[in-house]
Amino acid sequence: MAVLALMFNALVWGLSWWPFRQFQAAGMHPLWTTVALYVLSLLVISIGKRQAWREFLATPALWLVMAAAGLTNTAFNWGVATGDVVRVVLLFYLMPLWAVLLARLILGERLSRLALLRMALALGGAAVVLAPEGGGWPLPASLADWLGVFGGFTFACNNVMLRRQAGSSGEARALAMFGGGVGIAGVAATLMAGGGLIAWPALPSAAWLLPLAGMAVLFFFSNLSLQYGASRLPANVTAIIMLTEVPVAALSALWLGGGGLDLQTGLGGACILAAALLAALERKQLK
Repeated sequence: MAVLALMFNALVWGLSWWPFRQFQAAGMHPLWTTVALYVLSLLVISIGKRQAWREFLATPALWLVMAAAGLTNTAFNWGVATGDVVRVVLLFYLMPLWAVLLARLILGERLSRLALLRMALALGGAAVVLAPEGGGWPLPASLADWLGVFGGFTFACNNVMLRRQAGSSGEARALAMFGGGVGIAGVAATLMAGGGLIAWPALPSAAWLLPLAGMAVLFFFSNLSLQYGASRLPANVTAIIMLTEVPVAALSALWLGGGGLDLQTGLGGACILAAALLAALERKQLK
């Protein structure tokens, strides 16, 4: 059941790009959709676990978790809704690289040989994915590419801060993550809409509220599934299962026209995924 729960979570996130694009085509920018999806989760935990707010407000480190989680959802959802899904997801999974650096800076962890190897693999894979056809520096070529890279970095920040706050209750940590999804995306959307960069939320008819509510429920149970599975399986097993999000996103994008996969992207992506697998193996050795 724990494995199935994690695979369900990976399936939801791997396919999430498609409904985000449908809502965007209907008039809801991905930032507004992100806010709508996490309002339900925030309300449920606020009503069911009111003491979580006291713990959250009294723990400044959880505010950083909120910021990191909010930025992750903002960047990832926006990126997969507007760019090449395969590239965005692969660049997002550069997080093993960022995790090594952040764990060194924040947690004081030493750099092992295996950690240096996965850093090299992740950097090499990113360079291959981002290398322009005509030559030049391997830099993100679009806003969606930048959002994928940034989302992976903030997700690594989120994971490192969660490890640092392992003593906090699960409810307070969940509140921080759901609150970030609502607050950060909401502030960004409001500022951008006020500046004329994106439209204010609008849907063609009230009938669109039903699939929006359904997606919010799906995301809520997806988060519950992640917490259920991750709390019952070793961290290395969880990390490997979560990687199933990549082929789900890639295959669905190729099938539904959300992205492409050429030899260059495939080779670079293989290096990035190898770095993520090494991160899982390193967790197993540390145990």
